[in-house]
Amino acid sequence: MAVGFTPRHIEEFPLNELTPQQFLVLANETATKIGWKVGYLSDNGLIGYTDNGMFSWNAEIKIKIESGVATIQSASTGNEMMDWGKNKKNIANFIDTFLELKPSLTKDELDVKYQELNEQLVSQEEDILKLPPATTAEQIKDFFSIFKPTQGFFITPILLNLNILIFILMVIKGVNIMQPDNESLLNWGANFRPMTLEGEWWRLLTNCFLHIGIFHLLMNMYALLYIGVLLEPHLGRTRFITAYLLTGITASIASLWWHDLTISAGASGAIFGMYGVFLALLTTNLIEKTARKTLLTSIAVFVGYNLIYGLKGGIDNAAHIGGLLGGLVIGYALIPSLKNPDENKLKFGTIGLLSILILVSSFAVYKKLPNDIGTYDAKMKEFVSMESMALEVYNISPTTSKDKILSSIKDRGIYYWNENIKLVDSFKDLDLPLEIRTRNRLLKEYCELRIKTYELLYKAISENTDQYRIQIENYNKQIEAKIKELGSEQQTQ
Repeated sequence: MAVGFTPRHIEEFPLNELTPQQFLVLANETATKIGWKVGYLSDNGLIGYTDNGMFSWNAEIKIKIESGVATIQSASTGNEMMDWGKNKKNIANFIDTFLELKPSLTKDELDVKYQELNEQLVSQEEDILKLPPATTAEQIKDFFSIFKPTQGFFITPILLNLNILIFILMVIKGVNIMQPDNESLLNWGANFRPMTLEGEWWRLLTNCFLHIGIFHLLMNMYALLYIGVLLEPHLGRTRFITAYLLTGITASIASLWWHDLTISAGASGAIFGMYGVFLALLTTNLIEKTARKTLLTSIAVFVGYNLIYGLKGGIDNAAHIGGLLGGLVIGYALIPSLKNPDENKLKFGTIGLLSILILVSSFAVYKKLPNDIGTYDAKMKEFVSMESMALEVYNISPTTSKDKILSSIKDRGIYYWNENIKLVDSFKDLDLPLEIRTRNRLLKEYCELRIKTYELLYKAISENTDQYRIQIENYNKQIEAKIKELGSEQQTQ
């Protein structure tokens, strides 16, 4: 079972009495018989792809002939991290079929077939199979090169580094590395409807660079690296970064539209957007035909699996779908300029028009979305303020005159408790979740108990009697119980 960024298996196979040319012909015949699509042929070997169907696992097969030995490599083309032994089975299947086919063709027949094949071979000067294998030091260097911007792979490393840097800064500032709390995520710019719609629109973008723990970061960066390697060379820097940011915004808007109280963070919405862009390109001839079906399968499986997995809860599927749909639209819109790479006016005109279209439509949705939770939070601040003023009755000095005490109980205490009841009643006009509506009912009962206590207190002072003491104590016990009930309700939200 191979494990890694790209699971693979490699074996060496001796040519024995065959010449490199004869082996090449037999290898090509073997690949064809198995059903692989051979997309690259040279005197030094071939590259082919398995064709196991739209929703099956597939691999790239690379055969390199050198010094009397053929090095056969099978590498997964999907974004799985384990191949469960399938690459090894590919090579075993190739060798078995090769040995089975070998006796059916004479050396003369192989030489004739080589001459027929000769016209399809890539020239020695352009042959990528002539490149030497990487040393261990080079492999290590290659790993770190994924973080270094280069030609054709420029924006992806910058995005990787930026996401990782922000996560490191969060951890340095004390945010939990495994499971950040909600307050930390909000402080760092997570998307949350009550706050985003209250003028903090920048959360639509900042949340795309935050992650909810180290595993969330690693999984998203792996997916970003995979799609970046495949897609950025086709799009170029400007199209790639534009598509990433715009799909991040469409993902955030979708999340904002769907969720009332979900705190959303992570690059997955934008990453789904880039997969959507690539899916659009894979339906055209912009991608090499031999690899198109295999890549389409891989991307479709990734998208489908993650959307289904997201149904289990705790995952912002709305952002995934919003990013994916935005990516499909952007991908198809970019096709004309990709087919005419020398037309800069078409390229930048498309980018500008897409940016205006998505930003304007996102702004329209942003302004249209009701922010009942935000309104509720603002009114609850009023509630707390009036509650504090009503409770000031208990801070009156014992030396205060009787008339002033009675006036404070009636005109300040009872008045503000009644105002709070009116405020709670006004919440009925808001579209609030069930748990908040339940809490509002408890708040009203709490205010009513306070009013009953104040009324008895007013009577006790005005009549100069102690006869209401037991009733007041009973109401105070009910108030304490109600406060505890409100506290437990708050914790479950």
